[in-house]
Parts: sequence; structure tokens; C-alpha cells
Amino acid sequence: MALHVYDHVTRTRRLFEPIRPGKVGMYVCGMTVQDKPHVGHMFAFVACDMIRRYLEHLGYAVTHVQNFTDIDDKIIVKAAQEGVDFRVVSQRNIDLYHRYAEDLNIRPAHLYPLVTDHIPEIVAFIAGLVAKDHAYASGGDVYFRVRSWDEYGFLSGRHVDDMRSGVRIEVGEAKQDPLDFALWKSAAAGEPGWDSPWGRGRPGWHIECSVMATKYLGPHFDFHGGGRDLLFPHHENECAQSCCGTGQKYVNFWLHNGLLFLGDKKMSKSDGNFFAMGDVLAQFPAEVIRFFLLNAHFRSQIDYGEERLREAGAAYERLRRGVRRLAERRASGAAPVPEGLLSGPGEALAKAVREHRRRFFAAMDDDFNSAGAIGALFGLVRDLNQYDAAAGAELLDAGPLDEAWALFGEADAILGLHRDGLAGLTAVAEPVVPQAVLDLAAERDAARARRDWAAADGLRAKIAELGFTVEDGPGGSAVRPAAAGAD
Repeated sequence: MALHVYDHVTRTRRLFEPIRPGKVGMYVCGMTVQDKPHVGHMFAFVACDMIRRYLEHLGYAVTHVQNFTDIDDKIIVKAAQEGVDFRVVSQRNIDLYHRYAEDLNIRPAHLYPLVTDHIPEIVAFIAGLVAKDHAYASGGDVYFRVRSWDEYGFLSGRHVDDMRSGVRIEVGEAKQDPLDFALWKSAAAGEPGWDSPWGRGRPGWHIECSVMATKYLGPHFDFHGGGRDLLFPHHENECAQSCCGTGQKYVNFWLHNGLLFLGDKKMSKSDGNFFAMGDVLAQFPAEVIRFFLLNAHFRSQIDYGEERLREAGAAYERLRRGVRRLAERRASGAAPVPEGLLSGPGEALAKAVREHRRRFFAAMDDDFNSAGAIGALFGLVRDLNQYDAAAGAELLDAGPLDEAWALFGEADAILGLHRDGLAGLTAVAEPVVPQAVLDLAAERDAARARRDWAAADGLRAKIAELGFTVEDGPGGSAVRPAAAGAD
């Protein structure tokens, strides 16, 4: 099976064919860096990293561009509140992104363009849209004329006339049509701004991505990533102004990842409904967080919660134990079955490995279905366990065991399951106990010291509810994750 990718325009999966043979251009909408990254942000970047890794596995030379929006209204407000230059706020959060991306084993993009480094190109692009009558200046601002492009709405499946309902012109705007959107915004006194033919100001949100994507990848490229919440209006507007500005098709495939939900609300900084990435990393290993995010199709909605992460941690450790046992068996020193021959259990394993390899790559070829691919790996662990039980310690079918090891190696390189590759997967993981659990254990120790056994038992029960056990010994108590289910 060849790679097929979901197409937002046809609403079907279609065969991926690169615009330039052997090469892939991929632009990813990066963060607006007014605040710390949260888990919802990092989901998009983990997903696009997995996609890039698979494209590279297929032999494509990928150029990966991911911007940072380092100037916008919220950044300006934040800087004013702190009494610092807006660049201080932006750079602080850009640095945090890079730290967390490294933790999550996200390969660095080839380019991280900043809006503020591309003002001349943005001004020139807007001027070109004005010259073609796709945009107009009004009161120091410049707006894109939505009705000048007949295909507006094709990406999100909306019709222009249906969009008018509920849309209004905000105070201070001088639009000719409520649907028109800002390409250039005039700067108020004391605000950051740059000179332009329309007065001092700064770019609107949508135009920056059009300019940076086309500058580094050309007017027409293969993939554009970003969260599903960016589909409209951001990507719709971006596509419209790009096509009008260049006269060419803009993107072949849009990689809209699903959103993380907390209860019935999506994770969002603006709503205060989010978990900062640094706080989550303090409670759970980075590889567990990455595994959790990849153990669903990247276009799916994911329900986020600590219990879900604990379940992911237990599943991830089961996978690691399977890889570790395979490594130990291959190095066991048992006498191998003669070359060219297989035992009965070895024949069954060889067939199983071929089937799990087929399943793994069929899933990846089906719109980068990492969840299906991970499912194939768990199937392989199960069949390796069955081989161990059937073959005993004396038999060693080197051929199928080596093929299983090779599949785990390829899978790790594609999914990025551990920063140290197979060496990390086979290492014994040190359990991570959240601080809240350690605090309960300390309270329990204090209750035991004052011989308040009822309180101690109650605290033990609370710790058990959080998925941990307390073991008492001569040297004091120790907290460990509760035993996971059988493999």
C-alpha cells in the first residue's frame, strides 16, 4: 500500500504524490508566544514530527518550516503588564518551546522564521494584493477583500453568504464588508510598529504565514500543519490571500490535528483551560506524554487527564518490557536453531512478525495512523511472549527474533518513542511519582509516627486511588506505581 493522506477539499483520502519528485515541503503553524506552551500546543508539534519522520523513512528529503508569531496584541499587552519590551516575552516563551520540544523528542525544524524578521516581505506581499484589487487600505489599516476570490470557503466547506450571519464590523474597523479581514493594522501611540505605505503598523495574523511559507517553500507546497481550530478562519484566510497573491494553488494537503479536551472544553490559554507543559513534565516522563499523544490518530480529539496519562504510562511500560525481553533473549547465549531452519514456535513467530510489519506500515500509509501502528507493536509483543512460552529457554530462532528487533527499531525511529532509541526502550525505567502522591505519603508517615492508624489507612487508600502503593520497611516507606495488568 502506498501513502494516502486525507484531503480536506475532496473529503477523501488520496494518494500522496510530491510536487517535486523526492522532495517534500512542510509548513507548520507555530505558537503565538504570549505565554508558556501547554500540552495542546505540543500535540500539534508531536504529530507533525511523527509525519516528518515517516516521510523521511519513505526516502523523501523534507524541508520543515515552523514559524513563531512573536508580535501580536496579546504579546503587547503582556509586555506592558510586565513593563518589558515585547521581545522579552516572545523570546522567553520561544526558549521554553525549544526546551519542551527537546524533551518530547521533536526533531528541530529546518527553519523557525519570526514575523518580526519578515516585515519588508509582508509589506511587499500586501502591496501586491492591493495592486491586484484583492485588498484595500482604509484608515491606516489594510483589509483583504474576501468577495474578490470566488473560491473563498472551499477549505472549510463554508459559503460566503452563510458566513455573513452574525459577523459585524468591530469598533475602530473601517471594512467595506464585515467578512473582510486585516492584513495590516495601524499601531497606536507607544505600541511596536513598522513603517509601511499605509502608515506605521504591524501585520495581521493571517498574512505572516502566507509570506513565510511561500518564501521558504515556494508558492505551492505539499503539507501544511496546524490544529483543527485553525481551519477557519486562519487557514481559510491564509489560503485565500496566498492564492490571490501568487496566482497558484497553495497547499496540497492540510494536516489538521485534533484538539485536546479537558472534560467538555478544548484546552485553551484564552479560557484558562489548560495544563502548562512544564507542570505536566514534572509529573510524567516525556516519553509517556509523547506515547499518549501518538496513541490516537492525529486528527482525533483526545480527552486529556492525569488518569489517561497514568494508563498511557502503564501501556508504554508493557511495550518497553516486551522490547527488553526480546533484547535479553537475543543475548541469552542459548544455542540457535541451525541456520536455514526454524522450530515450530519459530515458524509461527516468523509469520507473526511479517504480519505485524504489514499492519504497522499499512497503518502509517493510511493517513499517518500512529495509533494503528502502535497497535501492531503490541500485537508483536504478544506473539513474542507466546514464542517464549512455547520455545522455552533452550530454543533460539535467530532469524525471526532479529526481524522483530529490526521492526521495533524502525518503529522507534518513525514514532520517536524514546530519545535514546532502542537503548532507551530496553533500559529499566525509573518510576516517576507525582509530588501530590509524595505529599500524601509524607502525611501518612506523620500519621503513623503519632500512631493515628485510621488516618494512615485513609491516606494509603487515597494514594491507591491515584494508582500508587506504599511499602513500609525498616528504612521508612517507599511509594511505587501500582502493578500494571498482565502482559
